[in-house]
Parts: sequence; structure tokens; C-alpha cells
Amino acid sequence: SQYSAVDTNPLSVYIMQPIWNKIIKIVPLWIAPNLLTFSGFVMILVNYFLISFYDWDYTASGTSPGLVPTWVWLFSAFTTFCAYALDSIDGKHARRTQSSTPLGELFDHGLDSWATSIFVLSFFSVCSRDNGTTGVSVYTMYMYLSIVLFNFMCSHWEKYNTGVLFLPWGYDISQVVLIAAYLLTGAVGVEVWQKPFLFGYYIVDALVILLIGFSLFLSFPQTLYNIHRAHLKKTLKNDSLYEGLLPLVSPLLLFVLLTVWVVLSPGNILAKQPRLFLWMVGVAFSNVICKVIICQMSGTQPELFHWFLFPLALVVYAAISGLLGWMEEAVLALFTALITAAHVHYGVCVGRQLSEHLNIYIFSLKKRVQE
Repeated sequence: SQYSAVDTNPLSVYIMQPIWNKIIKIVPLWIAPNLLTFSGFVMILVNYFLISFYDWDYTASGTSPGLVPTWVWLFSAFTTFCAYALDSIDGKHARRTQSSTPLGELFDHGLDSWATSIFVLSFFSVCSRDNGTTGVSVYTMYMYLSIVLFNFMCSHWEKYNTGVLFLPWGYDISQVVLIAAYLLTGAVGVEVWQKPFLFGYYIVDALVILLIGFSLFLSFPQTLYNIHRAHLKKTLKNDSLYEGLLPLVSPLLLFVLLTVWVVLSPGNILAKQPRLFLWMVGVAFSNVICKVIICQMSGTQPELFHWFLFPLALVVYAAISGLLGWMEEAVLALFTALITAAHVHYGVCVGRQLSEHLNIYIFSLKKRVQE
């Protein structure tokens, strides 16, 4: 199906797009658009692992400010801006080089579905976890991440039903806020997050309130409105309510299972291993959403239960029933490693299949030679 996206965000239309249009002119025409997409994703990953190295358990900013060197925050601002730029120009570059393909669309959205959680997990290091006086509790982190992923899911669920991707306003705003937050932290130090700045509220509180407000009162109603409008215009892709709601089943079940684990874990797994657990949440979500994106692109129906829910349900049951005992953290680590490997393997396989099917290379504009 022909790719169509609508962007109505004033920040994007009047400020960012003119910047991207200037940047795109310096990209050499022989560079494949997917290479831009992938480079942006790699920068996000490098940044995430760098921050993890200095701040594995999200306590550095709260208990020992200065543990994360200033250059790391500035590097974070730089990589976030580059990733944002590359993600914004890859499509323009594809049209410029006449190399727009379904592979490129899938590559872009598939990596975005993973990057979304990594952005959030990197940001948590700025505000640090709750140390009794300042910071955010690990449960707030989990909720925050879930809301961001819920937003991402909504825009693709909407595209599954309407055929049009309405780019959420939150995206550009969140990227600009992230870059500003890293620059501020680099300039002033992490202390800025630990002092109330307005009426006894901390900056983080304001951001959390903004995020929830944006999601529940702007993004989600907009999604429902767009689907309703398509229904009235009779342009919906799916006739039945069952088919329309199908893509939501697996992500919602995933959320339920993870939340049950968080709440009922005998060893309080989220508090013990927040970084591992939240990474696992992001990967699992990305894999479930990639399936929805592929179904939406190929006009097929997603299966009711994503395969991944079964092993997860087993692990969650073993954990909350106390079967795992002291091994809960080790099992989480093993499980996280396995699904990360499974997700990467899935991405590589889909990429290779599509590149063979469309007779193109993933990272080069040269045509494949017909066998």
C-alpha cells in the first residue's frame, strides 16, 4: 500500500522541517536512506549504553551528582539531535533518490518502535530514581514508559485502521524537550532536577504531567477521532470491530502480564533491576508492534496472541508464585537476553526477506543482480 503520513504539528511544520530541508542538501546522493535510519538508531544505542555504564541502577544523579561526567550529557544532546535529524530526513532522502520502498518504511518504523523506549530509558538517568527526597520512583518510570509506548501503539493502530499515519504532536516536542534537558543538565549539572522550580514542583513533575496530559487528552482522543472520521467517510480498512481492535489484543495482554509481574513480584524485581526490566519491556513491545506494522503494510490480519506472550506468561507465573525464589533476577537477565536476541534475529530475517523480494540491498542503492 502507498505510504501516507500527515504532520500538522506547528513545531514540526514551521521550525523543524525548514532545518531538515537544509540538512538534507548536504547528504550525498549515493547514500542509502536506510543507512541514515540505521545510523540514527546506532547513535541512540551507543548513548544508552554509555549512560548505563556510568549509571546502571539510575541512582547516579540523585545520590552522587557528578558521577556521570558533563561530556556524557552533552554527548547525549548531540546524539539525540543527530538521531532526530536522521529519522526526519531519511524519508525525504528516499524521495530525493527515488528509492522509497516498503522495506524503508518498515525499517524506519520498526527501529522507531524500539528507539522510543530507549529514549525514555536514557532520560531516566537525568532525573534519577527516588532516593527519599528527590527523583522518580521505579513504578513511575514503568508507568511513564508504558504511556509513551501506548502513544506509539495508538498511532500505528490508527494507521492499521485508516491507512494514514497521523504523526503524533508529542514526537517533535519530546525530541526537542529531550535535547534541551540534556543541554541543561550538561550546563548546570543534575542538581537542577533536584530543586523545586515552581510552586514546590520539580521539573520532572511538570514533564510527567505534560506527558500524561498530552497522551490522554490530546493523542488518544485524536486517534479515536481520526478512526471515527474514517468510519463516517467509509474509508476504514477493516469492516468489523473485531478486525479493527485485533492489533490491540497482544500489546494490552503484554502490558497486563508485565504489570502483574511488577506488582506481585516477591523479590520486588522492578526495584532490584529497573534497567534490565524496563529494557525488556521496550524490546517486547517493539517486537509486538513490528508485527502490527507488517500486517498493516501487507494488508494481512495480525494473529490474536503474539508468540512471545506464552513464554512471558510462564516466566511471570513462575516468578509471582515464588517458584523462582532467589533466581528471579537471574531468570529476568536470561529472559531479557533471549528476547533481545530473538528481536534482533527477527529484524534481520524480515529485512533480508524483503530485500530479496524487492530485489534491493538494505544499505546500498545499487540494484541486486537477478540470479
